[in-house]
Parts: sequence; structure tokens; C-alpha cells
Amino acid sequence: MRDFLPHDAAIKRNIENVLANLFKVWGYDEVITPAVEYLDTLTMGNKNSIQRHMFKFFDKNNRTLALRNEMTTSIARLVSSRMQNDDIPFKLSYICKVYRYEQAQTGRQCEFYQAGVELMGNGEPTGDAEIVALAIESMLKAGLVNFQVCMGQVAFINGLMQQWNLAQDKQKYIRRALEKHDLVELDRITAETALPDEARAFLRSLPMLHGNENVLKKAAAFALDEQSKKALDNLEKIYDLLKNYGIDKYVVFDLGVIRDFSYYTGMVFEIYAPGLGSPLCGGGRYDNLLADFGKNCPATGFALGLERLMLALKNQGKTECLTNSKENYVAYAEGRLDEAVEKAMLLRDAGEITELAGSPQKLSEAEAYCRAKNYVNLVYIQ
Repeated sequence: MRDFLPHDAAIKRNIENVLANLFKVWGYDEVITPAVEYLDTLTMGNKNSIQRHMFKFFDKNNRTLALRNEMTTSIARLVSSRMQNDDIPFKLSYICKVYRYEQAQTGRQCEFYQAGVELMGNGEPTGDAEIVALAIESMLKAGLVNFQVCMGQVAFINGLMQQWNLAQDKQKYIRRALEKHDLVELDRITAETALPDEARAFLRSLPMLHGNENVLKKAAAFALDEQSKKALDNLEKIYDLLKNYGIDKYVVFDLGVIRDFSYYTGMVFEIYAPGLGSPLCGGGRYDNLLADFGKNCPATGFALGLERLMLALKNQGKTECLTNSKENYVAYAEGRLDEAVEKAMLLRDAGEITELAGSPQKLSEAEAYCRAKNYVNLVYIQ
């Protein structure tokens, strides 16, 4: 966990303000959920894979609680229990802290900030295209210029494994290797799997299936079952819609992307920037999660990590414009406090960042303070 000193805190707050306004402009209403939920709620559909990354504890009745490790499940619970009578689609946004127990490193802490949106009630490619488009717009509005969206399809990979009649344990190991981009492990599992040579070679190549629309054509040769074919058609439709948004240049296909939550059912994507090994943003379609809470409703969404976005912006020299400029320092001579207060309040009412001296100062002292604190203007009352 980390502290944010004034400089970083200002950058973070300004990014949050930009994103909050963007989500609002796109028609997404903000929701706030508790940081603490029942463990069973947060592990719905992911129980075995995520519990080891959660901070767990007990209430006085010995019920197991946990700090939220992401927001999608909490919002699914909220919609299913509190918004049953509202009209769909639900377009919801959030900016909050989440918690995951893991080895801390650059861009990855146990406590971190996420911003994101959930679009619930739209099962069409238009919904997925809107989510990807809004994620890209989030990067651009924050000031990032160099990034890439890698888009895949969970149903394509699942369809292939069913087509090849792979056992459930083999499917699980293959998904884990793809999720971790572990080529050595994927190669080992593939070597031990009874498959035709051509299918085995294609499975090994999945993490490298990365590029333009030709990737879909290459994958189509192996998509023999209906599920895999539909998955590729779905990606093509979403990509065509992104062309309408004018942002397809940021998108490449990556059929090895499956994300790290098992509730995903369709299109998935991750956003990467140079110099960072982990994605800044990720999301996709999860049509079954709300049904686990009793509300059958298709859904899609994304979450971005604010700390990682800040790192990417810093690497690209885009953070200085996000800091708060210090505009005015109002200092005063002995006996001129009343006039100094009046002047400071006028400047503040005009929306200018203004600090008032805490005691009388000589002009030379006020000038030295201005230089030390990087104020643009000195207002000296004498």
C-alpha cells in the first residue's frame, strides 16, 4: 500500500475528475458500493481462482467477509438486489479503491484505485463496441497517446477446446497458461495432449496470434464448431463498429487474451502502453454473472488501474499538465491582515488557487517563499 504525496495526489485527482466527467457525458451514472462484502458474494463464479488473493476476516457472528478485490461482482450484486424494478439497460460507473493480496511491485500494490463502467442489459456487439470505445476515450482524455488495445474472444478458445474434446482439467491448465502468458507451460501441456499435429501447432501459436484482421482469417481455418465460428464473427462485428467510432487504429486482435476472471463469456480486451508489462485497462463481456445473483441479464464493462495509468502518463511525459498550478500567494505587512484576507477571498471566489500567509512578512521573505513553493504571482499588501 502506498502514500500519495501532494504532486502525485494532484495528478491522481485530476485524472479522476476527467474520467468522472467522461463517464457522465457518455450516460453512465456513478454508483458506490461497500469496501467490505460477504466472501461468498465476491467469489461468485471465481471461488477457487481468486480467494488466495483476497483479504479475509470474520464479523462478530463468524461470517466470512472480505475486502472487495474488483468492482464488477459488487455491481452485479447491487443491480440484482437493489435495481430489480429499474429499466434496462443499466449504465453504471465507479471510481474507488480495491484490494488484492499479492507481491507488491511497480504498478501493482495490495491497495489500488480503479475506475470503470458496466453496461448491463445490452447483449449486442454494439454494447461491446461502446465499452471498448469508452476505454480508448478514457486513455485519450487522460492524455495518453501511445497505447494499444488487444482484443480477444473467450468463446473462441472454449469452442476450440470443446471441439478437440479436451478433458476439463486440460482445459483449466490451458486457460491458466494463456492467462499468465506462460509459453513454456502451454508448450508442456500441449505436448502431453492427444491432438492432431496441426491442432497442436495451432494451440501453441495462440499467444502469438496477434495482429490485424488477417488473424481472424487464420483462426477461421481451425474454427470448425459453431461456438468458435460465432466468436470470430462477433469480433469482426465489434471491429467494424469501432471503425464507425474512428478508433480502430488503436485495436489489434489477440486471440490469446482471456483475462483473469472466469466469469467472462465473450469479447475480452486489455490495453497496454510501452514500458509497462501489465495492462492499464481490461474488460469484456460477462453474460452469466448476474444470473448467479438471480437476474438473467447480459453485461459488459471495463476497469482501468489509476496507478498504472499514472505510470504510463509519466513515461510519456504527460503528467505535468495534470498537476495543480499554484497561482497566487497573498502576503502582507504588519497590520494589513484584514486587507490581505479580503484580497485572498476575492481571488478564491474567482476560482484561482490562492494561499494566504499565516503571519506578516517582509517583501523579501514573501518573494523567497513564492520561489520555494513555485507560486506564479505574489500579491503583497503593505
